[in-house]
Amino acid sequence: SLVVCPDVAALTGAKVKMQQATNDNAGEGVTGLKELGARELSYKLMFLACSATSSSEREGIINIRPDVDETPEKVLEGYSEAHEAELRAMAARGPALFDDLARSIAPAVYGCEAVKKAILLMLMGGVHKTTKEGINLRGDINIAVIGDPSSAKSQLLKYVSGFLPRAVYTSGKASTAAGLTASVVREPENNEFAIEAGALMLADNGICCIDEFDKMDVSDQVAIHEAMEQQTISISKAGIQATLNARTAILAAANPMHGRYDKSQPLKKNINLPPAILSRFDLLHVMIDELTEEEDGRIAAHIVALHKDPTATIAQAPFTMEKLQRYIKYARAIKPRLSAPAQQALVRSFKRLRGDDAAPGSHSAYRITVRQLEALVRLSEAMARVYLSPVVTGEHVAEAAKLLKASILKVDVSDLNMDEDDLAADMAANMAQQDPDFSDMMNQHNVPHEQQPAAADDVDMADADHEQQENVPPPGGDGNVQQPEKQASQQGKQQQQEQQQQKRSTNISAEKYEFIKNMLLRRLWENQQEQERQQAAAADGEMDVDGAAATPLHKSGTVQKELVDWYLEKQLQRGVIKSFEAAETEYDLVFKVINHMYRKEGLVTVTGAPKKQPNEDDESFRNRFMKERRLALSPNFVPE
Repeated sequence: SLVVCPDVAALTGAKVKMQQATNDNAGEGVTGLKELGARELSYKLMFLACSATSSSEREGIINIRPDVDETPEKVLEGYSEAHEAELRAMAARGPALFDDLARSIAPAVYGCEAVKKAILLMLMGGVHKTTKEGINLRGDINIAVIGDPSSAKSQLLKYVSGFLPRAVYTSGKASTAAGLTASVVREPENNEFAIEAGALMLADNGICCIDEFDKMDVSDQVAIHEAMEQQTISISKAGIQATLNARTAILAAANPMHGRYDKSQPLKKNINLPPAILSRFDLLHVMIDELTEEEDGRIAAHIVALHKDPTATIAQAPFTMEKLQRYIKYARAIKPRLSAPAQQALVRSFKRLRGDDAAPGSHSAYRITVRQLEALVRLSEAMARVYLSPVVTGEHVAEAAKLLKASILKVDVSDLNMDEDDLAADMAANMAQQDPDFSDMMNQHNVPHEQQPAAADDVDMADADHEQQENVPPPGGDGNVQQPEKQASQQGKQQQQEQQQQKRSTNISAEKYEFIKNMLLRRLWENQQEQERQQAAAADGEMDVDGAAATPLHKSGTVQKELVDWYLEKQLQRGVIKSFEAAETEYDLVFKVINHMYRKEGLVTVTGAPKKQPNEDDESFRNRFMKERRLALSPNFVPE
């Protein structure tokens, strides 16, 4: 009910000095009241209520994050029988459930499957934990989306801000540190200091969506460090010392520094964010506006259909927003626990991420720290909630590790040039043709020679040469006999120059280079382990039974030619190499990759090299040197 109350604060708001009368003027009492003058008494309207109802229930929004944790049975009590049957039908979809739930998020936005999966896991969240010492381990998942303009970042943030009642949308450019966290203001009624909540406090037990995150000042970004990790806000201003809760997940969107993302540069050179902020995000996705005709056509058709009939386009999603909210609310009531296989998978995944990040030449967004291990735990728990599983299994960890690795490490890089060293390019050129064992290997696997079809230009040139030969007089003349020889010589020089230029520009994709590198490193590691076992066995029995010395071991390391032959044998067994010419290209490419690993990345070292023999020319010695030198893993290499 509405009531009227007198505004007493207006009377005390005047700056009037009131004092007690002295003994000389004991009859006057309190002085200073006459300075108030004649005043009118003002009133305020106030509401007198005996109960309160949640605004989310009033607006019809299902709150997926209630203030009090509920059990799955308690959640089902609030559902009708139809909703419960609908929940079971959704859970019965099996492995396709994760993709269907992700496609149901922001159906008006075309594509962006990886980002939608990340948002789904953020809505599911991990499990909040508290240690015996009272330390809180956050379960909320923070996500950063970095992308080109017009890549639907703001649309995704707007959808999430309307998905649950305690979701706050703000812009980084128009926000300050006090506006995001909290500020201390003076109340006009009693002139006392009070705390005014910011966006993170208002989004407590919800989600805070920050757009234009890269436009924030550095001082304002530092203010949210505590809120992102400890999920608290500490204030010490104007005599007020308090620690406030900010249990919120953060979804941030940012643009690259130079307008569009430059794939030839690593992520840290594309965005102006400090490493301390980046390491606090569990997932960090890069959205690139690819210029492909097919993809542009599908996006344009989706947008046109959305403008023609928005309801029909959004209805194509597997689930509606209400179904998605009911499913997530029930899934968040489940508290999955880590199983023993999941713990082992988490340790292996973290070691693999650390090893990839510590490798020389890595294009990681930031250093992999223990925060990424905790992020992997939260993502695994969220993945278990997707399938309504009370236990986190190894499959959940594998899926979460795949999403985390694709988010952090798999940023597109440009192709690698394998001919930055001219000497190595000269050594590796046509080495397959000079190796007799190479031809035997190809014949053993029945690899055919490639038949190059004659092009139309070649046919025309052949006809022209035939006509020219018909007009050439018989031998005996002086000039016409030497003309074909000069043309052949010029053609040979031109072909040699083209081959030389083609040889100098050998570019391979980053994926191809990583595949060859990992294959070679694994073989070197296996050989090194075998040699160490043999050395340990020889050390235990240095003397035979008869007292004679044991046979000495061979030198450490692996001969480069044996390493290359092993790689080609594996590729032939897989059926990747289809022709003799393709095998020659692969043979020369492996030599160049090994040289790149040795000179640029420092992954391998040379433990032994042949010496030049008498009467041996330089070219022969260089080719023999490349084949017979011994390679071993660098002492700084960390195997997976």
